[in-house]
Amino acid sequence: MTTSPPQVNGHRRRIPVITEWQSLLAPVEEPAVATTAPEPQPEPAEPTVDLVAEAKADAIRTKAYADAEEQRARAEAEAEAVRIKAEGDAKAAEVKAIEEARKLKLANDKAQARAVEEQAARDARIAESDRKRAVAERGQQEDERAHQEQQQNAAAAEAEIAKAASTWRGYAIAFYAVCAVVALPVQIAAFWDPNAWWLVIAPLMLEGAALVVTKGAAAAVAANRPHWHYRTVAWLFAFIAAGINLKHGLDAFDPATAFGTAFASLAGPGVWDLHEHGRIRRRDGVLTRRERRAAKKAEKGLAAAKAAQQAREEAREKARQEAMEAIEKRLAEQRAQEFPDEWKYALKLAIAKGETTVTESIWEQAWADLHAANPGVTANSVSARNAAAKHMQRVLERDPANTPSKPASSQRVIQVKAPGKRSSYRPTPPRRKPNDTPKFHPVARALAADAKRQSNASTEEQK
Repeated sequence: MTTSPPQVNGHRRRIPVITEWQSLLAPVEEPAVATTAPEPQPEPAEPTVDLVAEAKADAIRTKAYADAEEQRARAEAEAEAVRIKAEGDAKAAEVKAIEEARKLKLANDKAQARAVEEQAARDARIAESDRKRAVAERGQQEDERAHQEQQQNAAAAEAEIAKAASTWRGYAIAFYAVCAVVALPVQIAAFWDPNAWWLVIAPLMLEGAALVVTKGAAAAVAANRPHWHYRTVAWLFAFIAAGINLKHGLDAFDPATAFGTAFASLAGPGVWDLHEHGRIRRRDGVLTRRERRAAKKAEKGLAAAKAAQQAREEAREKARQEAMEAIEKRLAEQRAQEFPDEWKYALKLAIAKGETTVTESIWEQAWADLHAANPGVTANSVSARNAAAKHMQRVLERDPANTPSKPASSQRVIQVKAPGKRSSYRPTPPRRKPNDTPKFHPVARALAADAKRQSNASTEEQK
């Protein structure tokens, strides 16, 4: 006896419950009546059959097969869930790997772009530094070249000045010698006496004394010492020699000789004194007449410009004061027109404090005394502002854009029915009870948890 399978064509087969085991036994066939009398044979012993035990064994086998089939189905479902989870994990890992690769590529691209920008900025800074250094070097070279040219020009000018001074000095000495040669014969003739011939030394001594004193003046000028007494003594000797030449020339010779020799006695020391005078002025830095005229003209121009600037500043200050007075007057008129009570009180307060006008401090004090607030703020303005604020709050509360909407529950899924609206025909709405919705499969819960973790990780990475 065998057991029947629990499923047929994909449907679970109903296992019959054995109540009357006799109905399951095949009917006992009655032997047919023989026409001829058979030979008498011994009857075999009928086997003893325990139908209840067989039925119980059949039920046990059926239950065992059903349990085995249920375990196999459960194992297949678990294996399918594991496969689905593995595929989901593999797909999630693949998506995650693709996302990480994309992010890594973006990071590498950003790093490369940043490196390129930094290199470009570095090259630009280096180029700018090189350009500035080249400009600085070129400017320094130009400055050095200009300085060298200035030094060369100054040296050339100094050399030219020194050459001109040396030439002028030589000409002055030569002219002094020529004048002495011209003036000496008349002086010698004036002192000539055959009985006292040594008196001819006097003219030589006179001209030599003038020359020596002139050299002393030159030494004093070079040593930056007083020189006026040397020059005075030199001119004294020159006038004595000129007087001798003039007197003896008029007595012994003609007037031309007298005046010519007298002029020669004065011209030589005079020309040399002019040379020393120019050297002294150059040493002391005395300005020439042209330079003095130019300086005086510049001083006059500077004084005129300063006076004009002062006049402009005074005119500007006067115009500013007039504008401020006009503004203050206009402000006072407007305050008196717009706030007559406050203005009268401010005038009284200014008179009490000894002020001629209503200053800003007095106006602020008057407004604070009358309204207990800053100027421009009154009880009416504060009430209007509060009313406007309340009205705006009501408008914002009625605005759909500012009204928060109730988000849909994230726990709702397709197999969970939405709760129905409250009916007016029922005293109480239906309520959900525990276990009235099928629970989620463990594999589905695991996949949902993994998806939520990946979503949270993506959100954190984006932040």
